[in-house]
Amino acid sequence: MPHALPGAHLLEGAIDCHVHCAPHLNGRSVNVFEAVRQAAAAGMRGIGIMCNFQNSSGYAALANEELGHLGCYAFGGVIMQPTAGGVTLEVAKAAVDYGYGPGTGARFVSLPTHHTRHVAESEGRSPAFLETTFQVPPNGRVPDPVPAIMELCAAKDVVFDCGHVAGYEAVALAEEARRRGVTRLRAHGARYTEDEIRAIVGLGGYVEFSFFVLTHATQIGLTHVDEEKHRISGGATIHDFVPRIRAAGERCILSSDAGVYLLPPPVEALREFLLLAESVGFSEAEIRRMTATNPATLFGLPD
Repeated sequence: MPHALPGAHLLEGAIDCHVHCAPHLNGRSVNVFEAVRQAAAAGMRGIGIMCNFQNSSGYAALANEELGHLGCYAFGGVIMQPTAGGVTLEVAKAAVDYGYGPGTGARFVSLPTHHTRHVAESEGRSPAFLETTFQVPPNGRVPDPVPAIMELCAAKDVVFDCGHVAGYEAVALAEEARRRGVTRLRAHGARYTEDEIRAIVGLGGYVEFSFFVLTHATQIGLTHVDEEKHRISGGATIHDFVPRIRAAGERCILSSDAGVYLLPPPVEALREFLLLAESVGFSEAEIRRMTATNPATLFGLPD
């Protein structure tokens, strides 16, 4: 039977490791159960649920308990924003065990996404706000308690996520993570230089590129960390991504970063992204590596 939409076959077996869904403060196109059902209907293997306001591993465990029979595995984790408890070892410890028993807790522990110095400066935040944000200083010394959080990730065999930091910060974090025994690391490379991306990959990390950055949703202010609404600065095109994706090479991941009401539901957003990737010369084998093999390996998903 032919597929109804171009590129639908690229979703079969895919894992979208960056999905936002309701409940949330911003409007969402899907709730957690709809996200799983739609991904399962498209033949996808899994989705990673991310939330800027709380640990999402409970949502994922609940979805698997109720919808696991559909064959699409949901996983979550914690982004250590202030609303989720901040960058503390206690927050990370709670996340990795939060679920329905062993193996159902967080698959990732992330530094802040929208409460970093890098993002706050791009949003034009006040000096007082900047003082509260996370930063790796220019000397590259990773501040406490991050090294201890990295050691926890290594011990629990979960992903350490660099969050939305500048490229030089992500490289410093990847260097420290390797020293601390981390074997699963994710960085978000949409605006990193090719050299920074190659450095992160050379240290054993995976670099993710998300559809959201390419879309019209970047034109609208959204609530990411508090009641203020801010835009994601500096939109990009797929042609901006191509050399960066090539720099990440065998350790690249593509995701939707969708779920916001301004965009199609995550499954459709991912289909559109993969069509773009195919249109600029990435082969089906490369796309499957970036959407199926690599996410499964990074997050250690069950068969």
